[in-house]
Amino acid sequence: MTEKERDSATPELTTYGVGPWIGDRPTDPRYDPELLEHGDTRNVIDSYRYWTMEAIVADLDSKRHRFHVAIENWQHDLNIGSIVRTANAFLANTVHIIGRRRWNKRGAMVTDRYQHVLHHPTIDDFLEWARAHDLVVVGVDNVANSVSIDATSLPESCVLLFGQEGPGLSPEAIAASDLVVEIEQFGSTRSLNASAAAAIVMHAWVREHVTAKR
Repeated sequence: MTEKERDSATPELTTYGVGPWIGDRPTDPRYDPELLEHGDTRNVIDSYRYWTMEAIVADLDSKRHRFHVAIENWQHDLNIGSIVRTANAFLANTVHIIGRRRWNKRGAMVTDRYQHVLHHPTIDDFLEWARAHDLVVVGVDNVANSVSIDATSLPESCVLLFGQEGPGLSPEAIAASDLVVEIEQFGSTRSLNASAAAAIVMHAWVREHVTAKR
C-alpha cells in the first residue's frame, strides 16, 4: 500500500476524536453506521473508535477484573462520578452505590454508560450481596486498626468500599468490612480526597493482580 492509499484509508484525526470514516466502510457489526458517517467524538480508546456502545460494553465484559468498587452515598457526594470514571479506567467489575439511589453523574463523563452500576439501599443489603458472591469487603479509611495498603495484600476477589468526603466510612461500613486499609500520608492534611484515594487503591489492586503477573 502506498503512502497515499494508506492516508486515504485512515480516519481524519481531530482535536475532539476522529472525523468520518475515509475509504471503504468496515462490515464488522460492532461498528456504528452513524459514527462511521459523522465521526466519533467520544472519550474512548482508539481500538473502540466507531464501535457501538453495546459492542464496547460486551468487549469490556469479556475481560473485566475481579474487583468491585462500592461507595456510600448518604449526602450526595460529588466524588461518586469521578470514582465511577476511575473504576471504568481500571476495568472494575461493577460499581455499587450504597444509600441514595441518585448520584451526581457529571464527574463520570458518561463512563457510567460502559460501567455496570448497582444500587443497594443499605449497608446490610450490600453486605448480603457481597457475601452471596464470595467477595471480601475491603474498607478504605484511616481509622483505628486499619493497615497500610503498602503492608498488606489486597484480595483478588473483593469489593473496595469507600466512604464519603469528610466523614469517611460510616461505623456500619467499617463493621461490615473484612479488612480496612489506609493510604500512608506525610503532610498536614488528615485525609485524601475520596476520588483520589479510590484511584490509588484501585491502581494498587491492578499492580498486584494484573501488571505483576504479566
